Amino acid sequence: MVYFVGAGTGAADLITVRGMKLLEQAGIVIYAGSLVNPRLLDYAGKDCQIYDSSRLTLEEVIGIIQQGDANGKTVVRLHTGDPSIYGAVREQMDELDRLGIAYESCPGVSACFGAAASLNLEYTLPGVSQSLIITRIEGRTKVPPKESIESFAAHQASMAIYLSTGMLGELSARLIRGGYDGETPAAIVYKATWPDEEAYICTVASLRETAAEHGITKTALVLVGEAITHRHYRKSRLYAADFSTEFRKAKDEGQCR
Repeated sequence: MVYFVGAGTGAADLITVRGMKLLEQAGIVIYAGSLVNPRLLDYAGKDCQIYDSSRLTLEEVIGIIQQGDANGKTVVRLHTGDPSIYGAVREQMDELDRLGIAYESCPGVSACFGAAASLNLEYTLPGVSQSLIITRIEGRTKVPPKESIESFAAHQASMAIYLSTGMLGELSARLIRGGYDGETPAAIVYKATWPDEEAYICTVASLRETAAEHGITKTALVLVGEAITHRHYRKSRLYAADFSTEFRKAKDEGQCR
């Protein structure tokens, strides 16, 4: 059996309990060595075979999985964050379907949620934003035209922008061109939840300057939107004293005093 496991955002204890147990049971682990915290490999048994996929091609990864499955071993394909976000897992799954090899997915904590925890953010503040857009700027992998940075910026929602640290000047220009004011709050979070994490609040216009000042060139997430500085939001109606729910009746005006 093959398991695609989300390693989480970086901290070794932010993998799920299920993911940890799968690592403990694995006979083979193939992990994204350029991104996954190697401390997670400590959960694997001493006889487990470990491969770094950053040095392998797709065909080589599938070959290792195929051999392990033929030998009756549990194979864990350990991806950074959550495999469903920029994990390049579909192409692996299609190959396993072709070979008749069974697999399952185990979710993980994606970087945008690790970054929010580090900054104590709520992306969906009433009156500010009720949506979170997860996207990336176009690089070697193309982005569909309808999913341009400009088109998403027009919504003024909270945004988590992956894989874009090397193009922050272009990113700022395109966010502003799409509708964000240059003074819109932003944040750069380097290696969210890792021991050497760095996080900086800035503005859309100062993204490149902020990254350059702190020597950040990769492995960072960009957050954008008014929710970053949590100003001018409305309180949730869910806990309002005059709001009834299935579990609580609204209090009258006298009770609310």
